[in-house]
Formats: sequence, structure tokens, C-alpha cells
Amino acid sequence: MSKFLKGTFILLIAGLVTRVLGFIYRIVLARSIGEEGVGLYMMAYPTFILVVTITQLGLPVAISKNIAEAEARKDYAEIKKILVVSLATTILLSIIITPALILLAPMLSETLFTDKRTYYPLVAIAPALPIIAISSVLRGYFQGRQNMRPSALSQIFEQVVRITLIAVVTKTFLPYGVEYAAAAAMGASVLGELVSLIYLLTTFKLKKRFKLRKDFFQFVHKGKRTFNDLMKIALPTLGSRMIGSVSWFFEPIVVVHSLAIAGVLAVEATKQYGALTGYAMPLLMLPSFVTFSLATSLVPAISEANTQKNYKLIEYRLQQALRLTFLTGGLAVIVLYVLADPLMQLMYGSTKGAYFIRLMAPFFLFYYYQGPLQAVLQALNLARAAMINSLIGAVIKTAVIFFLASQESFGITGAALGIIVGFVLVTVLHFATVLKKITFAIYVLDYAKGFLVMGISGWLGYWLFAHTLLHESLAIRVLSSSGVMGISYVILLYIFGLIRREELQRIPWIGKLL
Repeated sequence: MSKFLKGTFILLIAGLVTRVLGFIYRIVLARSIGEEGVGLYMMAYPTFILVVTITQLGLPVAISKNIAEAEARKDYAEIKKILVVSLATTILLSIIITPALILLAPMLSETLFTDKRTYYPLVAIAPALPIIAISSVLRGYFQGRQNMRPSALSQIFEQVVRITLIAVVTKTFLPYGVEYAAAAAMGASVLGELVSLIYLLTTFKLKKRFKLRKDFFQFVHKGKRTFNDLMKIALPTLGSRMIGSVSWFFEPIVVVHSLAIAGVLAVEATKQYGALTGYAMPLLMLPSFVTFSLATSLVPAISEANTQKNYKLIEYRLQQALRLTFLTGGLAVIVLYVLADPLMQLMYGSTKGAYFIRLMAPFFLFYYYQGPLQAVLQALNLARAAMINSLIGAVIKTAVIFFLASQESFGITGAALGIIVGFVLVTVLHFATVLKKITFAIYVLDYAKGFLVMGISGWLGYWLFAHTLLHESLAIRVLSSSGVMGISYVILLYIFGLIRREELQRIPWIGKLL
């Protein structure tokens, strides 16, 4: 099995485990601090992602790409230089940005978010910045060498620690106020990041081919060319991520102010935003572990193929990624759409958020495509084009949110529609940009078959849930219905020729059974 498939499979398994653990974390969080607490948490979280994006400076993708190219040339001195320059850059930035976030927290909470209680989660998450700065560089190094195991395991360790701590810390601080409980949840994330970093450092020390500390500052001093090479990829990547992060940062601000115009009180706006982004969105984004795994593996794989001028391999890798995205994303869409209400009831003890899932699920196929397409653009030195596409999508999304959410007839539904418009537009623009660079076939008949399979499997799951399991517990009904949808989906894919025996044989463990 190729490095690409092996790396993707490792990330898929780890991504599934991580997303499930992350979802358990969300469920425990929602049940511990309620809709209002989740709203406070989710209002502060985009600010944290924004400052993390600035601290990383777009380097993880650049490190992965440049190390993959240096590895292809057997240039190990350049690999060390990439690592040293990247670590020096991100550590310096984190030293500047961490105290800045703490100092700006009062202004952000009182002026922009209109809820001064967000101050506590903002301050609690600040210590994670230098930890994430170092971790991101090490993950980029391992991914560039197409060794996905350390990156995958570190994410699992992080989630395990967060889940282990979350119930205890929120229960301890909740009597002091919901804002302190939300801050404690952020603190659990910091400790999770710390354990992840310790594992990455230990693995790096065992597997490295050189002494990193030896002549560290000398390498920094001589690393101007390496820094410039990294910035050619990092800055456009940073631009794309900054656009997404800034857009997400302003999203809760625009939503609460728009809802205020529509006559919704601040506390109620916090609850509604919590239902959308804390309840519905994590479930909708759960299947994106597949696209994240593909995107992470695609950057070094396509960069290596591009260095070798192997354009047939580039097209083949892209076709693999888009096909896997469609097939896995299709199953996720039908399960979420059909079982939106019972899933919400099981997980959160409330059906709040189910409406948003039914509204948004059919369009999330576009979102699942976005990661692999952006990774291909970055690997083909088209990160600037990806940045422009992201900027267009972010501006349109924010405008739609403000226009619709400020109208009483739409309210929070307008925010959901704005989010849909944003990611659909970005995905379409990414796809058009890729088509300009490389030509590849689009198998329309296969997509038509895929939608037919989705429709049949979704109907079977709905019929089973609604008619034959009425006297069973809700958990059994949900598991049975989703199981029938999954099994029928795979069987129908095989019958319609959308998955083939030889492809199944290449999957570890399953292939041996076949």
C-alpha cells in the first residue's frame, strides 16, 4: 500500500476516534453547563482559533510541503533548517500574542461580544498558544515525512485528557457561575494540548536523524532563504486561514448584533447561537474527519508528485480523494438528515438544534469537499488563489448573515443560511480553480448513482425508525435505523459498482479477510 493510502488510513482511524471523543466532550460539556454555557464557550472559541491561526502563521502546511520535497531530494540538512526556523518563528509569535490576548480580553468581552462573561473563557485559553505553536511545527514535520502516526495519536491523547477532566472541572466551578464553568472547560483543553505536546516531543526525540539543539541559533541566523521559502507557502495559507478565522471571529458578533436588531435579547441570542454552533454544527462537522485526513495526506503526496512532474499521479490522487469524500459524506448526510431529532434528544436531552441539522445537512457535502480541494491548491502552489476564494466566501457569508438574521422573520435561521452560502461558494470557487490547473474527468453517472443510493438508504432508515421500532428504546431505534442505512448504503454502492472488490482488498485488515 502506498504512503498516501497508508497515511490517509491512519489519519482516518485516528480522526474517527478523535471526532467521536470530541463529540463526547461536546455532549458532556452541553449537559454540564447547558445551552447558555455552551453559548459563552462558543463565543470565545472563534477568538482563540483566530489567535492560534496568527501564531501558526500558516507554517504547518508549508513545513509539510517543504519537508516532503527535501525528503524526496534526501536533503536532511534542509529538513533541520526548516524545523529550526519554524520553531523560532512560532515561539516568538506566541510570546507576543499570549499576553496581548489576556490584555485585550476585557475589551473583547464587553464591547464586541456584548456579554462581559466571555472574559473568563478568553483568559483561560490563552496559555494554550505557546503549546499549540510548538505542536503544530512537530505535526508538520511528521506529516511532511508522510508519517501520520504521531500526529494522529497526539490528537487522541489530547481528547482523552479533555474528556477525563471536563466533567470534574465544570462541576467544580459551576456553583460560582456559568462563566467560570465555561472557563474551566477551556482550561481542560489547555491540559489536553500539553499532554499532546509531551507525546510529540518524546516521539520526535526518538525518531529524529539529527540533534535539534546543536547549532540551533546558528541555523536560525543562516535560515533566511529557508524562511523565505516557507513564507511563499505559509503567507497565502495564513491568508486563507486568517480569512476563515476572522470570519468566524466576527460571526458571533454579527449574529448577536443582528438578532438584537431583530428584537432578540442578549441572553436569548447567546442561547440561540449556542444551539446552532454548539449543538448542531459539531454533529454536522463530525464526518469531516475523513476530509481532514485526506487533506493532510494530500499536501505532501501531491507536492512530491508535483516535484517529480508526475501529473498523472496528481490527477489519480485527486480522483481518489474526491470519490472517498463523496461516498463517506453521502452516508453522513442521510443519517444526520433522517435522524436529526432523535440524535439531538439522545446526545443533549433536547431537540434544540435538530432544525438546523435538517436545514444544513444536504449542503454539507460541499463543505466536506472543501478540505481536499484546498489541500490540492496549496500543494500546487496555488495557495494565493485559495486565499482569494476564501475571502470572497467570507465576505458573502457575513453579508448574508447580517441581512437575514437582522430580519425578525428569519432570526437565527438567517445565520444558518449565511453559513451555508459561505461554504458552498468557497467550494465551487476552489473546484473551478483546480480545473484551471489540472484536467480530470467528472463521472456524472457515478454521482447520479450515488444520489440514488443515498435516497434509497435514507428511505429505508426512515421507514424502519418510524414504523417497526416504535416500542423499542430511543437508543435502540437510532442504532438500528442508522445501522440499516449504513449496511444498505455499502451494499448498494457495491451493486451499482461505486466500490469495487479490489479497492476493498487494499484496506488493512478488511483486505486480508477478503
